[in-house]
Parts: sequence; structure tokens; C-alpha cells
Amino acid sequence: MAKLELTLGCWDYDRVQPLMDGRVRPDGIELNFLNMIVEETFFRMLRNREFDVSEMSMSSYCVSLTRPDRPFVAIPVFPSRFFRHSCIYVNAEAGIEKPTDLIGKRVGTPEFQMTAPVWIRGILDEHYGVPVDSVTYVTGGEETPNRDEKIKLDLPENIKVERIGPEDTLAQMLADGRIDALHTARKPSTYDGVRVKRLFPDHVAVEQQYFRETGIFPIMHVIAIRREVYEANRWIAMNLFKAFREAQALCYEGLKETAALKGMLPFFNAHVEETLATMGDDFWPYGVPKNRATLDTFLGYHHAQGLSSRRLSVDEMFAPETLEEFVI
Repeated sequence: MAKLELTLGCWDYDRVQPLMDGRVRPDGIELNFLNMIVEETFFRMLRNREFDVSEMSMSSYCVSLTRPDRPFVAIPVFPSRFFRHSCIYVNAEAGIEKPTDLIGKRVGTPEFQMTAPVWIRGILDEHYGVPVDSVTYVTGGEETPNRDEKIKLDLPENIKVERIGPEDTLAQMLADGRIDALHTARKPSTYDGVRVKRLFPDHVAVEQQYFRETGIFPIMHVIAIRREVYEANRWIAMNLFKAFREAQALCYEGLKETAALKGMLPFFNAHVEETLATMGDDFWPYGVPKNRATLDTFLGYHHAQGLSSRRLSVDEMFAPETLEEFVI
């Protein structure tokens, strides 16, 4: 019987490499892996639905769930996770020394609905006393002008969002002092630690403490299937989930290798040992059970920030076939 041919748009992370090179093959599926940076993958899938399956911003996916057509169905695979305390940048002349100094400021963000800024705004609100509606958000391209929201938004009136000019970039505006701070996923090109610096210089220690207190390793992306592809082949949700998990297991095994460095960082093995000591063996869990609290926290932030018109539930985020697993 011929296998079902599916295209997958995704970046070449270590945890998906076995799917790229064929060491892991989903049962019944011939996977055409298209390796692209996340911005291109998201744009092409959200605007044109070009792929059968793709990596997708978790925030964009949640926005899509509140739309009438609900164009995508996700599986609980999280190819990107990231602690985001390190991603709050400030202009050194803006008088921002602590989080509450952000109140009343102009804060750049490439897109208001981006997952990274959703986490940043939520953490600043919940843990540092910076209400989401206490700043003015300024949106546009970080390094290149004329970036737009990938999904049309209908935000509440208390959320203040402005667009930058057609020739402007957020990175340069931050350096020039035309915005006071920047919430972003990528380090801006103007970051120098002097004129542009981080709000949390010792961010690793801050992020480790955040994990100890909350147990949350923020999820950035999910794997989404075009709904019509999923509805025609309901079995692919679990088969893809199993394949992604098998690929990740091979990555976990590679991290344990000590005869030679699997990564190019000179202290790679020490970083692995520190991570295991801080976060446990399965520090990047897939599936719903181990991630329910993290996902529920994000959904609360998403709704509070006006991005989802109703409070979504964790279970409705994912294909029902993947919510529980067969056991013998």
C-alpha cells in the first residue's frame, strides 16, 4: 500500500534531525521535510496554507482556534521552547532599571500576537507588577521595515498598539531612543550591552529561578496540520506524534554522549549536566499531561491580552487522538 505523502515545514532543530535524514520515518507517511527559518514557515502556512503540516507559532495557532473555519489541528509536539527573560531589551537612557520602570513606556514588539511577547507580557504582569495595558506597544519589522501581523487582530480598547513608519525598524529605534524597550524573539542587531542592554543582565539565574518557582519552560511553537488533511486521515495525528517523539528520544540520547562533543560549545557536556540537575531528565517534554500547567498558563495570558476572544482549554488545542496514549 502506498504511503501518504505529506509536506512538513520546519526548522532543522536537533530534535527533528532524525526526521530530516530518514532515521525516523512516520508509519504510513512519506515525509517531505522543508527546512526553513520560522518566520518564513509561519508566514507561508498562516497566509497561504502551503504545507500539509508545519511548525507554527503557538499564539498564532490559538488565534486561529477562535476563527470560524479553525483551519489547523495541532499535535502536542513543541519544537521550540525558550525562557524569555533574556529577550527584554531596553535603551540605556530610558531610565529602566527594574521591570516596573517599563510602566508608561513605549515598547517595541515585531508583532503583538507573537508567542514570545505573549509570554513576556504575561510574566511581567504576573510576576513583576507590570500590567499589560500599562505601556504603549509599537509594532513593525525588527531589522527590516514593513512587517505586519500575520493574522488580523481585534484587540480590546485598553491595549494600545501603534505602527512604526514605513522606513523604520525596531532595532534602530531602540538604539536611537525612539522606543524605550523591545520585547522580541531575536536579539536585535543594535544590542551592544551599553547603549542597548538587557533588562535582566543575569538572565540565566533569573530564568532558572523562574523554573524552580513555576515548573514552566515556556512553549513557543506547536506542530499544526491543515484541518482538511487531518479530517481525511485522522490516523496521521498519532503517527506524526510518535515519530516526533522518537526523533526527540534520539536527540536526548546524543546529549548523554561524553566520548566526544555532540555540540560545538566547548562546555557542552557541563551545560547538559547542569540542565539535567535543574530541570530533570525529560526537560523538554512532549504530550499534554506533562505540559498541561504550562499550556494553561499561556492560554490565560493569551485571553487576558485580548488575543483569544474566549478562554481556550488545553484539550481543545490538540487532536483528540493525541490526548491519551495506548498502553499495554
